[in-house]
Amino acid sequence: MTALSPASLGRLLIPVGVALVIWFIPPPSGIEQQAWHLLAVFVATIVGVIARPLPMGAVCLIGVAVVIVTKTLEPADALSGFSNSTIWLIVTAFLISRAVIKSGLGARIALYLVSKIGSRILGVAYAMTLTDLILAPATPSNTARAGGVIMPILRSISSTYGSEPNSPSSRRVGSFLTLTAFQVNVVTSAMFLTAMAANPLAAQLAGDQGVSISWGQWALAAVVPGVASLTIVPAVLYRIYPPEVKRTPEAAAQAGRQIKELGPMTAPEWAVVGTLVLLLLLWTVGDVALDMSATTAALAGLGVLLVVGALTWEDVKSERQAWDTLVWFAALVMMATQLNKLGLIPWVSEQMSGLVAGMDWVVAFIILTLVYFFTHYLFASNTAQVSAMYAAFLATAIAAGAPPLFAALVLGFISSLFASCTHYSSGPAPVLFGAGYVSIGHWWRYGLAIGVLNIAIWMGLGGVWMKVLGMW
Repeated sequence: MTALSPASLGRLLIPVGVALVIWFIPPPSGIEQQAWHLLAVFVATIVGVIARPLPMGAVCLIGVAVVIVTKTLEPADALSGFSNSTIWLIVTAFLISRAVIKSGLGARIALYLVSKIGSRILGVAYAMTLTDLILAPATPSNTARAGGVIMPILRSISSTYGSEPNSPSSRRVGSFLTLTAFQVNVVTSAMFLTAMAANPLAAQLAGDQGVSISWGQWALAAVVPGVASLTIVPAVLYRIYPPEVKRTPEAAAQAGRQIKELGPMTAPEWAVVGTLVLLLLLWTVGDVALDMSATTAALAGLGVLLVVGALTWEDVKSERQAWDTLVWFAALVMMATQLNKLGLIPWVSEQMSGLVAGMDWVVAFIILTLVYFFTHYLFASNTAQVSAMYAAFLATAIAAGAPPLFAALVLGFISSLFASCTHYSSGPAPVLFGAGYVSIGHWWRYGLAIGVLNIAIWMGLGGVWMKVLGMW
């Protein structure tokens, strides 16, 4: 057994102190004591997720235990998150994404694209972009996409051109490719319900307010602004943060040699390809044509992969991130759902609505969205901010007159896009920043520029597209 270090113990005292302070403050008028006590545990859990005295799953499980022990909630209510179908969608998607990486399909796709369009460094950037886009619908771990598939290829190409981290040579190609890979990952995370772990959490919180979002609705609304961002962002970074090396014929040749070394596609790779194609069809039209939910389709796809041997039961058991996600997701969804049922979220929305009262809903929604976006400078996790703020901001936007589905989707997109600004914003950020190719100053400066660009694309072009779709 390993005891907590003094530093971890100190960080543990922070959420404990927060919980005690809120717990013993008399609740404002209109809020029941039960809701106030649950808020104390919820806020403390979010603070614990940010401070990380323990792994996120452990912090959230402790939060569940506290609400049961203190009789804030009955055990059945406190454990209700574990039966949530949205949570099982994301857990299953994690398991399916393991098959993508294990089979070698992800690396093969990336190498193939680099071999075809990688003779120039901008072509390499677009090859990474296409790889991330292809993998995103079935890979809810954006960290796995960035670190498990893109990073090895990025490092290999950088080394080929003598671009090493933490040195002046990093500007040859490594800095540009790293920053582009991260900003592209931010965009692909926003494009699909299953591309980032916090997206289904946002959809669930919207559902608690009566706004249903299907996998197909999310993807359809995101496709136009998403493709625009994926086209524009690498080109903009190429202009404002240019690499020293522009032509990279060796990268394309090296990728071609590696493809030949891999040989023809294996049976597991074909099985994964077939399963992914089937899943994309079912996620897009299955709910309409077959009355099949996204979770049912994902479980069916997982079953296929197990039957054909592309995944083993040992793979399923050892996918720690999936089961970790199940725990923290279940805990956060449960608390947020219960806070809404107990009336606290509507109360917060009512208070916030007073700040934008009398404004046109468009103006009010823009203000709310910008506040929601830039508040992420205070968070080191998409999930933490979605858990803490999404429901209240959505309720306020709807109360101000914003169309519910439009507001829910835009705030859902922003819940990925706000990760663009800092080197601690989300899982992929420290992975790519830690490679040592980009300084903190450059990361923040260009991250802010791309963040503003994405806001303009997704709220401008995206807003027009959603108008065409009849979503507002």
